[in-house]
Amino acid sequence: MNQPAVLPEAIARQVIAPESYAEWNSLLGTFDRLREEMPVAKVVAENDKFEPFWLITRYEDAMRISKDNKVFLNNPKPVVFSTREATAFSQAVTGSNMLVDSLVVFDAPVHPKYRKLTMDWFMPRNLTKIEAEIRDLAHRTVDRMVEAGPEVDFVKEVSGPYPLHVVMQILGVPEEDEPRMMMLTQQMFGGQDADLSGSGMDNMTPEQVLQLVSVAVKSFEDYFAALAEERRANPTDDVASVIANALVDGKPLPPRDLAGYYIIVATAGHDTTSASTAGAMMALANDPEQFARVKADRSLLPGIVEEAIRWTSPVQHFMRTAAEDVEIGGQQIKAGDWMMINYVAANHDPAQFENPSKFDAARTPNRHLAFGAGAHQCLGLHLARLEMRILFEALLDRIESIEPAGEAKRSNSTFVGGLKTLPLRITPA
Repeated sequence: MNQPAVLPEAIARQVIAPESYAEWNSLLGTFDRLREEMPVAKVVAENDKFEPFWLITRYEDAMRISKDNKVFLNNPKPVVFSTREATAFSQAVTGSNMLVDSLVVFDAPVHPKYRKLTMDWFMPRNLTKIEAEIRDLAHRTVDRMVEAGPEVDFVKEVSGPYPLHVVMQILGVPEEDEPRMMMLTQQMFGGQDADLSGSGMDNMTPEQVLQLVSVAVKSFEDYFAALAEERRANPTDDVASVIANALVDGKPLPPRDLAGYYIIVATAGHDTTSASTAGAMMALANDPEQFARVKADRSLLPGIVEEAIRWTSPVQHFMRTAAEDVEIGGQQIKAGDWMMINYVAANHDPAQFENPSKFDAARTPNRHLAFGAGAHQCLGLHLARLEMRILFEALLDRIESIEPAGEAKRSNSTFVGGLKTLPLRITPA
């Protein structure tokens, strides 16, 4: 039997280090080499810090794993890369491998029952009911940006607050609570980046970082427990009421599952859209020709949205566990083995995307994996596309030109990543 391909220690560290994802071009270069030389390779911890896992870098393999939810499970091991210490901490606090039990954690038969609860709410025909509200918000957001100009941090002024406000509206969260929701989200997903977590975590031990994330989760749970109670007493037509009053097999959701449902909608619904929106704006600011072309031809707007989501790949990985022995990319994967589907690598695979590092609003086809695939494909993908299209319509109406006004910086994050600052100089139309 052939020996498994094992990543050299330096490359293994790069794959899991949060700061590597801030050094985007270097990381993409590493993935290019791995797809050629070791498309499926084992990552082994020095000092046993994490359980060994298989790194998946080719689009074809990532798509296969994503769509086969019987062989490749989200449970029982963590669905997001975790150290042994983090997993043990989660087990001690919650009895689960994850601090939050949400849609992304469950497998069949639980997952399809839970997903079905809100699936219709997030379909395009239902989203038309809130399109006018989203359009009004987009125009007000762009107006504020223009007033704050000519130099602005696009993340702070636009791509951060806009999708947050949309998601909070559909959850029924009052506007005055939005800063709290942003802070808790950044502590959950941006905890690896001191600028985002706002915690001074440069001086924190790993145990203290885990405590920070745990406190954020508990704050979310308490907040949404109160919201659910209010929506049971006074239901409305928002998604918060759907979740609060949902029945599965004739019973309400258990408190932990209920909280997890709210948390995944609240957090995944804005952090990822923010990253894609900022990525598109950076690409257009660096390519005046493409900006002018899109401004003149609005039929390219759907292409901007899809390309932004592929190019930025905000959700940078998910983990899967093999339910049985299987071969992938010439490597023998054993039942129980852990795998990382690296969406950054898959969405920049030249076998699927010509010149993948180039942002091309006219790219077609663009069958990216940034929303996942199969049973776990992102529930809010239609909302994300709608939000981004409406925002760019407003931006293109109000802006004559854009250019960089400083260095854009990416966040240090292994899981959900993107730009944390994007200084731009804008010329109003």
